[in-house]
Amino acid sequence: MDSQVKQELDSLCPAPEMNRRAFVAGLLAGGFALAVQPVCAETVIRTDTKGLVDAEVSIPTADGTIPAYRAMPDHGGPFPVILVVQEIFGVHEYIKDVCRRLAKLGYLALAPELFHRQGDPRKYENIPDILKHVVSKVPDAQVLSDLDAAVAWAEKSGFGDGKRLGITGFCYGGRIVWLYAAHNPQLKAGVAWYGRIVSERTPTMPVHPIDVADKLYAPVLGLYGGADPGIPNDTVEQMRAALKKAGSPSEIILYEGMPHGFHADYRPTYRRDAAEDGWRRMLAWFKKHGVA
Repeated sequence: MDSQVKQELDSLCPAPEMNRRAFVAGLLAGGFALAVQPVCAETVIRTDTKGLVDAEVSIPTADGTIPAYRAMPDHGGPFPVILVVQEIFGVHEYIKDVCRRLAKLGYLALAPELFHRQGDPRKYENIPDILKHVVSKVPDAQVLSDLDAAVAWAEKSGFGDGKRLGITGFCYGGRIVWLYAAHNPQLKAGVAWYGRIVSERTPTMPVHPIDVADKLYAPVLGLYGGADPGIPNDTVEQMRAALKKAGSPSEIILYEGMPHGFHADYRPTYRRDAAEDGWRRMLAWFKKHGVA
């Protein structure tokens, strides 16, 4: 790990060294990606499973099966469905906890492991290796197809109501939210947490959110950090302008001074006020657009 990054982590996660190491060791068993170690012990949100059913499930796809994490209330249903799309770190503990938070509110939350065919990003020790060896090899078309398969699985299970379908995602997943909103006419609403809007086009990623602003089937709420160097403010403004030109009801909130990953409670980028405000806005957005 870069020494400067480690110093930042230590300064923002000031637990005594022995206690911090013990905490991290426990979380590793729970599935936090190696590339984000050590996590910030003081800010990690851990949601229990009381009143829930949670499990790893297997989702049939066009070419086999992929694993997914599912959480939902332990009685009632069918429940509105929210697809939870991972960061580049895969379906690790943070994504699972987001699913449990949504399940506590009455949703069937489903997070498919979208990189399953290309490799396990949780095992790499740094972000450049994850991007090179895993993410760059994952076709958008495969991801969108797998998300469709996840919706079909939720409906077939009898516990998911596909007529009340939403999607949310973080970082890599935020970008996918925009693309899925232009892919599935069944979708009611999406919430994208700091997903890149403009980027280089590649064979696996031939289009980006800016290219589909006029093709959205469902309204998207974008939640972005005003101090995110990887997603410059001018690209956010480009997207706003494109959405306005298309007459889309989608909206973008730009949190002044907030970094990338401000919702990621296990990382030093976490900002409680912006994270909680974004969460409230997300829930209101889903309710407003029929995902409730």
